[in-house]
Amino acid sequence: MPTPKILIMAGSLRAGSHNARLAALAAKEFALADADVTRISLADYPLPLMDADFLASSGLPRQAVELKAMLTAHQGVFIASPEYSASVSPLLKNAIDWMSRPGERGEPSYASFKGRVFAVGSAANGAAGGVRGLMALRQVLELGCGALVIPEQINVGRAAEAFDDMDNLKDENLATALKTLVRRVVELARLMPRA
Repeated sequence: MPTPKILIMAGSLRAGSHNARLAALAAKEFALADADVTRISLADYPLPLMDADFLASSGLPRQAVELKAMLTAHQGVFIASPEYSASVSPLLKNAIDWMSRPGERGEPSYASFKGRVFAVGSAANGAAGGVRGLMALRQVLELGCGALVIPEQINVGRAAEAFDDMDNLKDENLATALKTLVRRVVELARLMPRA
């Protein structure tokens, strides 16, 4: 069976971000599930605000081209997203908007979101664990970009107390939910075409 390539990112750059911790834990679980894992930080891909005039005059920024190529090279994607005002973080939404643009070689809009499986998770200090933000992220990915997003997701509530000293989840049900999500992504990613 082919080893699926899984891309992992967090939609937060904040120092001590709970979602960066969740992304790191997901990377570990994917590696244990025999996936080829690439974990990136959006800090390494600084982008201007998505603007049609900028796009028309300057084309896709180099960082957007690199992000699109990174997305296209993987069969599975896990995004750990914070909740901002019951929605997606501006950082993550801007990155998605840039990655959704047509490519330089004539590829259509949203092409980098097709042919791969996505999973989402969130860690937040509220009891709901960022579930409203994930609803918004699902809408952006599924309806906006045409991506395949699995129904399983992970919501880590009261995130400041949710991780132990080894950055594992203390709650066994949450830990099991993450493992279930990982297994599902790996299973479906193996069926996706190679880049």
